[in-house]
Amino acid sequence: MTHEEYYGPTLEILRYAEKQLRDMMELFPKQLPENLKPIVYYCSRIKSPESMIHKMECLELPTDCRTALENTFDAVGLRIICAFTEDVYTIVSWLKARKELHILREKDYITYPKPNGYRSYHLQVWLPDLEIPAEIQVRTIATDFWATLEHQLKYKKDIPHEELIRSELKRCADEIASVDLSMQTIRDIIRTSIEENKQEDLK
Repeated sequence: MTHEEYYGPTLEILRYAEKQLRDMMELFPKQLPENLKPIVYYCSRIKSPESMIHKMECLELPTDCRTALENTFDAVGLRIICAFTEDVYTIVSWLKARKELHILREKDYITYPKPNGYRSYHLQVWLPDLEIPAEIQVRTIATDFWATLEHQLKYKKDIPHEELIRSELKRCADEIASVDLSMQTIRDIIRTSIEENKQEDLK
């Protein structure tokens, strides 16, 4: 099923919403030094009919477009990838200050990871100009790597070694989070050293 077949006339509004989110990201300050730029890249999408139908089935709701748009926030999605954990919160603060967005709900899965180890910061937002919701996810390169592979595996329940698979995925997620923490620590040490050198030069 194509996007046009599933979303019908609403697809045009969803595309406008996606464009509005991307245009907003172009407003993020670009004059920062290369080593201080918090955004590595960002991408957007309109949820595929297959994914939306599957989500509605999991919610035990009718799978038609109207019901889906009335009961979900992520028909339109924006994902922002950062280098460091600190940058995630910098971007989230910037997003919260945007007049183009009304924050409906936020979920900090970095501070409070999901049981499977998933880590990301989610903002469910309302675009007042279009009167439509959207979801923004902000996470690091490392956690995006894990989430992408975990999604591609799409392991089913009630398969052999299910518990082992869950355990290994959780272990990998924890190890990646540890790497994120170590990289942030290294960055902080370098930043402190640079500041100390500047102070020495001023003496």
